Amino acid sequence: MPGQDWCIVIIACFFGDIEDARGMKVLVDTSIADVKHLDILVIPGGFKETYELTKDTALLNWIRSIDSTSVYTTSVCTGAWILGATGLLIDKEATTHWYGKKILADNFGAKVQDARYTRSGKYWTSAGITAGIDMSLALINEIRGENYTKAIMLDLEYDPQPPFKGGTDRNTDTPIVSVMRSMYDMGMEKVLHPVTTYKDVKLDNTKDLFCGMALKAGVGDTAHYKGKVYGFCSKECKA
Repeated sequence: MPGQDWCIVIIACFFGDIEDARGMKVLVDTSIADVKHLDILVIPGGFKETYELTKDTALLNWIRSIDSTSVYTTSVCTGAWILGATGLLIDKEATTHWYGKKILADNFGAKVQDARYTRSGKYWTSAGITAGIDMSLALINEIRGENYTKAIMLDLEYDPQPPFKGGTDRNTDTPIVSVMRSMYDMGMEKVLHPVTTYKDVKLDNTKDLFCGMALKAGVGDTAHYKGKVYGFCSKECKA
């Protein structure tokens, strides 16, 4: 791998546009049926769809097949749920988004760590979203060395200086953590037990007016205002 050109490929179960909960689209021109080998597999995270993919037998079998010859198999954020669902993280140190740690440990048998990223042999996992940068830099250092990694950090001007202390459930004010956890709990409840109460209600908005999440992912509550019906992803967003 060192000294070779990098070829980055975005792969999905099927071709076409992949749309996230907020409506951003990613064009995918490669499907899992077309890929038989990768040096590095990176599994990204999400929420509703990510958890649903932990039940996708075809995807899990493909990951196991790729892993059989990969140099590194990695995940970012709740992508660890999918990686864990393959059985490849059982009894291995791993991490994921702070909310997803209990699921990763209880459902998929990983030894969850409170860390920005972990390495267990060829398996690398990162905590939520931005921690994927730290993991990527550590992985680049493993492959190309310190000077190359520092050059990338300089190119990106990677010098994090957040305006506030926070960013994890361990150093954020308890009331904020409680509200966020409640929102995630409600979202996960809809994943595990789909809500049908509002399926026939005609809404006058397609996205949550507070958080911006697309309501096709699920409606947790509604509000009537001046003859219109507005949907919200959760009671917290409505409040």
